[in-house]
Amino acid sequence: MPSLKEIKGRIASVNSTRKITSAMKMVASSKLHHAQVEIENMLPYENMLEHILKTFLASEADARNVFSKEREVKRVALIVFSSNSSLCGGFNTNVIKMMMQVMQEYAHLGKENIVVYPIGRKVAEKVARLGYKSAGDFNTLADKPNVGGCIDLAREIGKEFLDGNLDRVEMIYHHFKSAGSQILTRKTFLPIDIQSELEKDNERDLTTNIVTKKAQEYLKRNKKERETVKEDVKPLNDNFIVEPDMNTVLSKLIPKLAHLMLYTALLDSNASEHAARMVAMQTATDNADELLRELNLQYNKSRQQAITNELLDIVGGSVNN
Repeated sequence: MPSLKEIKGRIASVNSTRKITSAMKMVASSKLHHAQVEIENMLPYENMLEHILKTFLASEADARNVFSKEREVKRVALIVFSSNSSLCGGFNTNVIKMMMQVMQEYAHLGKENIVVYPIGRKVAEKVARLGYKSAGDFNTLADKPNVGGCIDLAREIGKEFLDGNLDRVEMIYHHFKSAGSQILTRKTFLPIDIQSELEKDNERDLTTNIVTKKAQEYLKRNKKERETVKEDVKPLNDNFIVEPDMNTVLSKLIPKLAHLMLYTALLDSNASEHAARMVAMQTATDNADELLRELNLQYNKSRQQAITNELLDIVGGSVNN
């Protein structure tokens, strides 16, 4: 049985660890709130772009674009979203595991024909260890999501696709549903399937950690507006004149949809990382509380046993005398 000094030292050590995990949980909770606000700020743009595209497609369902052209797959790019730091549960492990599964599917193409755009240090390190080609350093985007960086990256990938250097581009990321649910997602980025992209599941619970009444009212109102948009989509009538023509307008709008897809995936991944870290730190704090309870019980038992033994020695000595 460990001595009282050893138990006391371990209690102090666990207490220190608990303070760290508790502080990290609060930091993650704060960052999650900011990530949810960023997603919330993006929703009006997403809703309007989807509404315009759905209206145009209802008028011309067979509209085609260079970004939606299917061709034989010879070179593949993977855009993989992870974090720059650890202590977020299985967040990075799950992303890397799916990335390796996709790489295995395309193994017949050869490593030289698979390029990875690693957004996050964890996946970048794994790609380097596996010996695959990395398209660059995008760690800054993982920590500080911004529209400009996503547009530049989407344009770069789009140019590679149009030049024939890439035949398929896929994204691997966590779709943020709520603070307690993040869904690992694999999605084709290029060639873009407009119809399926517009019909995707966009449901998110952004009320978690957003406690203000004003924010909750906005989310409820926004949800009703989105439902109304879905019901009111109709083909353009003769009162609308599209200049110069429908396909030209779509050729300008579809790249914006690609920019939005990349930015949305980045925001989802960022929110999912903070949610996963918040849950992991909460679990660690709970485990520390349970361990402290057991250690305090053990300390009290050992202390009581020491007192009892001392009393027995004193009483035994008195009797012998």
